[in-house]
Amino acid sequence: MLPVRLRAALQQAVERRPRGYRGRFAPSPTGALHRGNLRTALLAWLDARLAGGELLLRIDDLDTPRNRPGAELAIQADLRWLGLDWDGPVLRQSTRRGLYASVLSALRRAGALYPCRCSRRMLADVSAPHGGMPVYPGFCRRRRVGWGPEAGRLPSWRLRLPEGPLRWQERLAAPGVLDGPEEVGDVVLRRADGFLAYHLVTAVDELSLGITDVLRGEDLWWSTGAQVAVMAALGMPPPRYGHLPLWRDAAGRRLSKREAGEGLAGLRQRGLDAAGVIGALAASAGLVPPGSRLSAAELLQELTPQRFADCLKAAAAPSPQA
Repeated sequence: MLPVRLRAALQQAVERRPRGYRGRFAPSPTGALHRGNLRTALLAWLDARLAGGELLLRIDDLDTPRNRPGAELAIQADLRWLGLDWDGPVLRQSTRRGLYASVLSALRRAGALYPCRCSRRMLADVSAPHGGMPVYPGFCRRRRVGWGPEAGRLPSWRLRLPEGPLRWQERLAAPGVLDGPEEVGDVVLRRADGFLAYHLVTAVDELSLGITDVLRGEDLWWSTGAQVAVMAALGMPPPRYGHLPLWRDAAGRRLSKREAGEGLAGLRQRGLDAAGVIGALAASAGLVPPGSRLSAAELLQELTPQRFADCLKAAAAPSPQA
């Protein structure tokens, strides 16, 4: 399916996984990091350092209309201020478009994709199974739909999923298994506006960078099925995943970049220095007692891999009232 050189490069990256841990923190430059983002960055950093491995910083900047000037530099500055370093140069998806396009073209040539002209309005009433993500009902799967523009609009490109389950190794959340057609559906890999889709580029990045472990928020658990589907279409195994509970505000709402007070600037305005912020982030995951003050390096010295893993599992466990 893939060109020989491209397949060899992906295979080589995947085969490096047994040589050691490689994680990534992958923010989008759409605004300042909020507390939940910062906690994920800290936990991903601890996970990598406790394993004696690497942590890459990848900037997911392909959705250019949503990017904000200065956001990437602000993200890097926040991480450095907290003492959260990364390995190698900063990676940007915007510089990897050629790789994604090559994979997309190979999938299309292999007949794994089909054009879809369903609008958002047509799909507005599509239901989500078991509270998950809406599943495309396959309206265009068997229709004769052209690849070219019609009425000035191009189709989206969908990945045709085969029957059967999609599986991945899950460290924290629900077991990593979803039925492909019934719970994931045919995944959009290129949007109708020409933008490469999140699931395609994320899956290609995890493979091509040799990522062994992905630690991220539980809101992305359902998205994992779509990304594993892309990897399966390429004949490649997925990395290991750990989906962390979201940090919510006092009203139980998930944090958002729109809430500036929930970011590092707001924490600084409340008088917290880097040691205070690290202490608060670590305490929220049960790593240290509330009110602790310590640097990221000091926190690392206090933890063992087993204690860290136990704390993550305890934080991810459902509460008795749930």
